[in-house]
Amino acid sequence: MRILSLLFFFLSLLQAGVFSANIIPEGLNKEKLGIRILDQKELSYMEVGGIKFSEISDLAYYRKTHSLFMVSDEGKLFEFKAVFTDRIAKLVPLRAGKLLKKNGKKFKKWRRDSEGMTLDGKGRLLISFEEKAKIGWFHKNSDKYGRLIRKYTLPKKLRKIKNYRSKNKSLESLAWHKRYGILTVAEWPLKRDNKKLQTIYALSGKEWHFRAEPEGNSAVSAIEVMDDGNILVLERSFTGYMNPFIVTLKKVYIDRCKKGLCPVNILAKMNSHEGWDVDNFEGLARVGKDRYVVVSDDNDNFFQKTLLIYFEVKEK
Repeated sequence: MRILSLLFFFLSLLQAGVFSANIIPEGLNKEKLGIRILDQKELSYMEVGGIKFSEISDLAYYRKTHSLFMVSDEGKLFEFKAVFTDRIAKLVPLRAGKLLKKNGKKFKKWRRDSEGMTLDGKGRLLISFEEKAKIGWFHKNSDKYGRLIRKYTLPKKLRKIKNYRSKNKSLESLAWHKRYGILTVAEWPLKRDNKKLQTIYALSGKEWHFRAEPEGNSAVSAIEVMDDGNILVLERSFTGYMNPFIVTLKKVYIDRCKKGLCPVNILAKMNSHEGWDVDNFEGLARVGKDRYVVVSDDNDNFFQKTLLIYFEVKEK
């Protein structure tokens, strides 16, 4: 077993870097999609900056410096130099660090489950956590890289873990809206809510509701604010290895809600049983006008991949 592990390790070293990938099924009618896939990459690194590169859970892009930040649900923060044109023109790892408390000490294991990430209007790096639900502002460009600066006050219903369906199903997603500020979504609806009714929460207390996808265990894994102020949502459904893995990208119109429910437009539904080579997509970031990237979590599993898919939303 040890020899096999060493073999995998050395093979991984030889294959480190960024490689072409393809998740699109043969014969797909691309005109029916609400997105246009521009580029597809596999990120294969054992380490970045001396820190194991795995389990990427979300992304944030700082256009001023062309910095693509990646957060791991193991409490790690990575930064890549990334240039997006009509393809991914450049993607190079720069540095990495562990997320730390204000005093520079490590978070306890059950308090470092970092899942969501975004940049606010002032370029501040914000990260949300499961297990012990919280949202914090972290250093992104100093010798205190990855250290907590401050925590934000959550709406009352999001503060206690007993309100979530599971301690591992809390603040999965994070985005920043120029009108409403910090937005977050729990992976599954709260215990008090209908299992198929998802909610976007602003820290001010404002809420928007939309229907989850009909597939079993459908969960929100990421959100992003679109150019028109509406919300791009990434949902995934996994009910077992013999069943399809389904990833859905959809637009939630928070500016058209009626009777407490916001309309939705499905942009793409990627079903593994229909030829889509999808993995555990967890992260989403806007990188330009109508352009986004999604990333998959490899679950620290040799047989899974970290995929970065660059796409354009066609729907207006």
